[in-house]
Amino acid sequence: MFAVADPQESAWAIFERIPFKTRFFKEYSDYFLVPQFDAAIRAREGKPLVVKGHFMPMDVGPNIVIVSKYPYAACFFCGGAGPESVAEVVFKSRPPKFKADQIITVQGRLRLNDSDVTHLNFILEDAEVVTEPRANQ
Repeated sequence: MFAVADPQESAWAIFERIPFKTRFFKEYSDYFLVPQFDAAIRAREGKPLVVKGHFMPMDVGPNIVIVSKYPYAACFFCGGAGPESVAEVVFKSRPPKFKADQIITVQGRLRLNDSDVTHLNFILEDAEVVTEPRANQ
């Protein structure tokens, strides 16, 4: 497991700076929001990133979970937030069981996605749960 890194700019703050444009996808006969990744975010691709957010109870695969900046009732999938507020997390191995809206912290290598609408725009690969240091009691 990863240890918590020094405090840095949150992943959500980084994702929020990304502009999105609407683009028509002929194969789906529908419009989707597509991120416009700049050089600054592309420089982070493939590097470790920590994301702390709410676990979304979705069946996306045995080693894949969705993490949201916002709780389920206000998340992207309920129409309450934008695509910059969710990340797809692909674990190295089967993750522990999480409860809906449980706040989890994960670290993985950032992969950016601006072309495959069957996946989210921000993907953490080879991810692991981050262990938080316990406060002295």
